[in-house]
Amino acid sequence: TQSTGINTGMNIARMNFSHGSHEYHAQTMANVREAEKLARPFGNKRPVAIALDTKGPEIRTGNLKGAGEGYSEVRLEAGKLITVSTNKAHYAECTAELLYVDYANIVNVMEVGQLIFVDDGLMSLKVKEKKDGETMVCEIMNGGALGSHKGVNLPDSKVDLPALSERDIGDLKFGLTQNIEMVFASFIRKAADIVAIKEVLGEAASHIKIISKIENKEGIVNIDEIIMISDGIMVARGDMGIEIPPEKVFLAQKMIISKCNLAGKPVICATQMLESMTVNPRPTRAEASDVANAVLDGADCVMLSGETAKGKYPLEAVSIMNSICREAEVAWFHSQYFYDIRRYGNTGLGALNPSTGPNKLIAESTCIAAVDASFAMNCSCIVVLSTTGATAALMSRYRPLAPIIVVTRDERVARQLHLFRGCFPLYYPEPKNPEISWMEDVDARINVAVKAAGNMGALVKDSKIVTVTGWKTGAGSTNTVRTLTVDDKGQIITKYYQK
Repeated sequence: TQSTGINTGMNIARMNFSHGSHEYHAQTMANVREAEKLARPFGNKRPVAIALDTKGPEIRTGNLKGAGEGYSEVRLEAGKLITVSTNKAHYAECTAELLYVDYANIVNVMEVGQLIFVDDGLMSLKVKEKKDGETMVCEIMNGGALGSHKGVNLPDSKVDLPALSERDIGDLKFGLTQNIEMVFASFIRKAADIVAIKEVLGEAASHIKIISKIENKEGIVNIDEIIMISDGIMVARGDMGIEIPPEKVFLAQKMIISKCNLAGKPVICATQMLESMTVNPRPTRAEASDVANAVLDGADCVMLSGETAKGKYPLEAVSIMNSICREAEVAWFHSQYFYDIRRYGNTGLGALNPSTGPNKLIAESTCIAAVDASFAMNCSCIVVLSTTGATAALMSRYRPLAPIIVVTRDERVARQLHLFRGCFPLYYPEPKNPEISWMEDVDARINVAVKAAGNMGALVKDSKIVTVTGWKTGAGSTNTVRTLTVDDKGQIITKYYQK
């Protein structure tokens, strides 16, 4: 199933550490790595990234009585009373009359009359009485089907949970042993939360991308400082739609995406995108429009959650989301965006993200020239040879219409490049051959990219492609833009160099 999902369009596999044991996740990650070897969507091995999604400073209910980790449910009925307890003895004793919550200080931060939202706000409880330091009596305002381990939100209260729990620290250290490519950091409220995560990961894990999940009002208020210190942002609309009024979620989504676009940071739009496909084989029209509008807003990635984690139609959900994204890409005004980002790219967060040196300025100027050339010649694709992926990330910022085919010898870089819009990473396993010249090595890698473009169906007779390379081996040397003519079989008609 996973290899089929990869062929259908899955690029990043998210491991939700709010659920499951380390042994469970280790097996799932092993399955992803095995499926990665089997998937051949364009005739090449498709690199797939693994993301560790932390539990974070979130609040959850316990398990239903007798249900273990299953998906059994009990019905909460509006108007009835329910006891909310933080006593750990009640963790696996949840019923329609008793609800365990894992936030020990909840009784102290709540006031009588305030609301508790459960399971993305599907159910709500009003505090009627605070009995002692670990028990409250609540009235069920909105009932529903309660499962095990559901999320809890307290929009009227200031939660004093730390950015990282002991469980999160253990999960991050476990993730390092599994060679994960990125961390989805839950409930990020300020830049200091990211600093804490980086300290836990250590300098040896500096290659791991940290994607901050914005899920509450404090995170929205501090979005500028969070973007600057993060490798990317996720607009996690589930909890956000409870923490702020639901009619303001779309504004927060557009604001965060536009700020990330200016800063050149990848941004993911997530939560309930195709929610009805958890039980239905087709999405609603509103859901299809939601996915398309996220693409039109400027998101680099869109994400599925329950649709694939517990849904009846996981492959269909991936396939339909892939189709919607491809259709929305056609409607995107790429050339206008390119000129706009060139004009305004040094304002706002763009101005706060200075170059790290002359090499980056040269690389970015080279990328701008390549994208401009791709529009002028209506190129079929842009080929980028990259060591660290930095050039490809810069290229993605300018949103060329042509797909960016990135060839790299670093498998980790290839997997992480899925975060960036328009990038199609290819892992090139052949080591550098000291018997051939640098330019011959460049030519060999370009041939691999052109062949992949042919397998993708991106080429027609006399297609034009743009290549972006360095003048020598290693990072920081990107400075060369060339154009090639190829046929629909991927054969280069104009040579890249002359012997």
